[in-house]
Amino acid sequence: MARKLLFAAATGLVGAALLHILIILALPSFTGKDAYTRVQAEGPEDTFYSLPDTAEGERLANLDPYVKIAVCHFDVTTQPVRLLAGKGPGFWSLAIYDSRSDEVFSINDRTSVDGGVDVLAASTVQLGRIRKALPDSLSQTITVELKDPLGYAVLRTMAPQASFEESAREFLAGAVCTPFSDY
Repeated sequence: MARKLLFAAATGLVGAALLHILIILALPSFTGKDAYTRVQAEGPEDTFYSLPDTAEGERLANLDPYVKIAVCHFDVTTQPVRLLAGKGPGFWSLAIYDSRSDEVFSINDRTSVDGGVDVLAASTVQLGRIRKALPDSLSQTITVELKDPLGYAVLRTMAPQASFEESAREFLAGAVCTPFSDY
């Protein structure tokens, strides 16, 4: 009898712990404060938005003084999206996330083809069409297959000293997030 009571109590505690964890993990999607929704609030899709260095209300902010960040949200339902930027002033990284904020792809200056950002994100069907007749403009482009048509990209660059700030901001300002229609 005591064993049954102890087992029931342990099962109840484990179940309660799992329920609390599930609620905490699901809370952002119910409140509209998840990362994808916050990136969408920065502005229309297919444009990189540099984040401010100070928090302003509900806006995303860049709170690391040595990193500058730009974000872009996109929808590849009708056509792929191309992410481009020149060679950064130093270290840069690009990460692509789906609408659930799961990282789908990442790259940095050391793993890119020529030191710059050149990525095409598309659905499986779109990539199949593109690969059948690969345009010359995509010969050095890294392609990323997306299962979820909605997503966002985060482009970061380092500015470890004040002298790097201007070149970091120029790098992010020159970044392009645009629909790709040449397929």
